[in-house]
Amino acid sequence: MAESIARYHDYEAYSGGTEPGNIVSENAILALIEGGYSSEGLIPKSIDLVYPGDYDLIISMGCGVSCPNVPIDEDWELEDPVGKDLEFFRNTRDEIMLRISKITHKASTDA
Repeated sequence: MAESIARYHDYEAYSGGTEPGNIVSENAILALIEGGYSSEGLIPKSIDLVYPGDYDLIISMGCGVSCPNVPIDEDWELEDPVGKDLEFFRNTRDEIMLRISKITHKASTDA
């Protein structure tokens, strides 16, 4: 969800997990669509494909399972919604949206 929301806000984004599944969760897709975000092209990807020098900011949604071996600029400490109900995904989407909008706001005031 973070990748889609970040791209909506005109960020180049890549989202990966430490243990990616085979498909994007149906609830993640529903929550994105309900929020007005695109789910087009989203596929589960591994964090192992992240090369730190390629990104201005690396954010972990939460290191509850395991932390990737990449330098993390921020850990948002969000609970992984996998296996949860649609409402949990909606709440996670809204929290990601709020945090990305704070980054956007900070970037615009720093410029």
